[in-house]
Amino acid sequence: MTSIKTLALFLAFATTPAAFAAGSMDGMNMKAPALSQQAPQPVAAEIRKIDAQTGKVTLKHGPITNLGMGPMTMAFPVKDRASLKDFKEGEAVSVTFDNVDGKPTVVEMRRK
Repeated sequence: MTSIKTLALFLAFATTPAAFAAGSMDGMNMKAPALSQQAPQPVAAEIRKIDAQTGKVTLKHGPITNLGMGPMTMAFPVKDRASLKDFKEGEAVSVTFDNVDGKPTVVEMRRK
C-alpha cells in the first residue's frame, strides 16, 4: 500500500508543473509577428543617386506603408537593374516598394 501512495504522490508532483506551465501560457500571444497585409502602393520620391553598377537607387521618399517605413532618404536595390538607365538624378518619380528576399526593394519606378 505504501508503494501505491508513493506512486500517487510522485505522479501528482510530476504532473503539477506541466499543468501550471500550460495554464500560464493562456494570456500569452505566441504567434509570430505578422507582416503587413497591405498591398504595395506607389510612393512619391525624388532620385538622389543612381548606381547602375550595384543596381541601387538612392531615393528621398514618403512613407512606405506596406513596409512600415517612414519618410527618409535611403538607397534601395532595384528589381529590374536595366530600368535604371531610363532615369536621371533629380527626377521626381512614383515608386512601388516590396520585400524581395527579405530586403525593401524597388519593384517599379515611373516618372511623375
